[in-house]
Amino acid sequence: MHPAAEHSPLGKSSEYIAIYTPSLLFPIPRAAKWAELGVTAQTLPWQGVDYWNCFELSWLLPSGKPVVAIGEFAIPADSPNIIESKSFKLYLNSLNQTVFASAEELVACLEQDLSAAAGKPVRVRVRSLDEVQNEGVMALPGQCIDARDVTISHYGEPQPELLRCEPDRVVEETLHSHLLKSNCPVTGQPDWGSVVVEYKGRALDPASLLTYLVSFRQHADFHEQCVERIYLDLLRLLQPEHLTVYARYVRRGGLDINPYRSTAPISPRNGRLVRQ
Repeated sequence: MHPAAEHSPLGKSSEYIAIYTPSLLFPIPRAAKWAELGVTAQTLPWQGVDYWNCFELSWLLPSGKPVVAIGEFAIPADSPNIIESKSFKLYLNSLNQTVFASAEELVACLEQDLSAAAGKPVRVRVRSLDEVQNEGVMALPGQCIDARDVTISHYGEPQPELLRCEPDRVVEETLHSHLLKSNCPVTGQPDWGSVVVEYKGRALDPASLLTYLVSFRQHADFHEQCVERIYLDLLRLLQPEHLTVYARYVRRGGLDINPYRSTAPISPRNGRLVRQ
């Protein structure tokens, strides 16, 4: 478990606070997990963003009438802190009985508080239900590897040695799987996700990628660190010209978390999958 997470609201009974309380936000430094992966804030081999989507966002108009909307939060992948998910939910709940004169005022408040917690500017969009509904759901790009006929026996911890490639053949392709699962490092609850690998480099064996991804099945870590571990293991193996790894996780507590990591600057679409 991340040492700071022991003091977070996760896994503990929490009072529901319905009046604006920014102090509920609980930042967790990324540095300790980066150190486990052999990187530092100065040597990060990726760029990217963590998209959070909130489906339980509500506040009051000056008339007292409630509004409901969907919130999108873009947290820089190199921010000093992640925001612990239960504290994020508790903070958002604290807006439920709080008056904002406009959506713009709400966005300004959210950006100020979340940027302070993350340690870098966080971009916020507040979206109407109609807008999100009209976008529908998206399909993941590339080839799905889930139908591969594989024998699997590793479920406890990630096994990068399962990954195989053809060192003398360079390809450019996109692979994806819906079989990513890990566990919350504090509560032990399952986190379900779909993962995409886009790269140009040594030809990756799709069956080996599938067995590797399934080896995360009982691994305890936060969403962001799982994606970063996958990214680093593939970076070392493939020696790619470019690499992007991202995961779209199923929501829990009205929030989904979607980390994107890439060798190049990216402006990914934050589109929902069918399980989101």
